[in-house]
Amino acid sequence: MALRREVFLDRVKERGVYGTVEEAERAARVVLALLGAHLVGEVRAQLAARLPEEFALILLNPLQSAEPLSPERFVRATAAWIEGATEQTATWDVSAVLSTVSDTAGEDLLVQILLQLPAGYDLLFGRPQPT
Repeated sequence: MALRREVFLDRVKERGVYGTVEEAERAARVVLALLGAHLVGEVRAQLAARLPEEFALILLNPLQSAEPLSPERFVRATAAWIEGATEQTATWDVSAVLSTVSDTAGEDLLVQILLQLPAGYDLLFGRPQPT
């Protein structure tokens, strides 16, 4: 079942310590658009089904990426898409959104998501994997 928009944004806002819901929404839109470019098939569809509709559509219609971005490049790309962001603030944005996505996805789907991403994304999702 999809999470309600208000609940999703409240969680992102709390984790990102944003002053407004609009800031949380801006981060969520950019991060999910970038994430969507890295996920394919059933995994992307399953995650979309758990997100609020407007964020599901963003995930399903992602920004284009010529190649999978490393976690560091993902953060830099986020910074480039958020006006006034630095790599440090973008790291915070990515973490706030992806940790919320992680909770929304659940463990089984998160494992499948991480298998589609380059190494190191587990930290961005707030779920460090044993080495």
